[in-house]
Amino acid sequence: MINRRAFLIASGLTALASTRVFGANDTIRIGVIGAGHRMKGLLDSADQTGAAYQIVAVSDVYGPNRDAVVERSHGLATAHLDYREVLAKDVDAVIIASPDHWHVRMAADSLAAGKDVYLEKPVTHTVDEGAALTRAVRSSKQIVQCGMQQRSWAHFRDAVDLIQGGSLGRVVQVRTYWWQNYGRNWRTKPIDQQALDWKQWLGAAPDQPFSDEKFQHWRWFWNFGGGAMTDLFTHWIDVVHWAMKADQPRQVQMLGDKYVFDQWDCPDTVQAALRYPGFDVVYEGMMHSSIDDGGLEFRGTEATLKINRGGFSVYRERVEEEKNPAVTAHSVLDGTISHVENFFDCIKSRKEPNAPVETGVAAARAGQIANLAHQRGGQIAWPAKA
Repeated sequence: MINRRAFLIASGLTALASTRVFGANDTIRIGVIGAGHRMKGLLDSADQTGAAYQIVAVSDVYGPNRDAVVERSHGLATAHLDYREVLAKDVDAVIIASPDHWHVRMAADSLAAGKDVYLEKPVTHTVDEGAALTRAVRSSKQIVQCGMQQRSWAHFRDAVDLIQGGSLGRVVQVRTYWWQNYGRNWRTKPIDQQALDWKQWLGAAPDQPFSDEKFQHWRWFWNFGGGAMTDLFTHWIDVVHWAMKADQPRQVQMLGDKYVFDQWDCPDTVQAALRYPGFDVVYEGMMHSSIDDGGLEFRGTEATLKINRGGFSVYRERVEEEKNPAVTAHSVLDGTISHVENFFDCIKSRKEPNAPVETGVAAARAGQIANLAHQRGGQIAWPAKA
């Protein structure tokens, strides 16, 4: 595998920003990097924005994934095993939805090639990658939208306005939770190993034999993901950071156990507590029970706001006769649609997107610190002592 600098020089790519000027109706040329299940959802959302965009090229290490995107493009997209070949194409922006351990490298290479980037969360795989990614973004002139779609979701934006406006009084505790059920008998097609470049999929991860479980459920193995804390909790803690205007915990405790899925590295049952300046955040979840799904509760001295992806309600304190919420709002549009639309708009306007790199790095970091606490006996102070 040649290094990034050698590839950029050989292919004639430069670190200059794209100089293309868009008209209102110009088609945005998109490169797809990582064409699995999440990418399908992102492209479905892109279709629903109504924006004029075209998939020019797709890269994925698994042939059927590439083929699906080529078919989606009506045969117009070129298919590639190596994502750097997509960067050599005449594309304005790339959407990256690869496993976590590839995120920073792919994003940095895309920025160096002068491409705008939509980068799925968590934007980093380790705490140390945060500074490198931020530096790569801020030393470029490119647009980077992190995949924290709540930032563009209308009722989340309204809820944050209420919290920051003081409607709840002083918020001193936020409860977050997310339950999913990986025990369901989901139908999955067998992996055709002849159509998969396993070595390329591993990338910089330690060499290891092919595993269907790791390929299908890579989020639950430390080499490739970070379990619930960087998959699910990352979304909710981003909303907390946004609403509370604080983005780094001082102390973290975490209980994590493998009660059901012994084949995973990451715990399937989690309880975590994070102390921020002036307030605490708790998280709980397990991966073999989906009742209640996921959400947040901001508990203030005057009211409590409960929110999930369907909407939110505000309940006032000390109003005995009022058992129903004082304020209720419902979602009318999936936030991913609005988030992709915001990315497309920023490609043309060159304005800062709703979820800039610093927000993605901070959200990933919180979950990564919790994982470090789990791995170091259950608690950690932050910044950690050398």
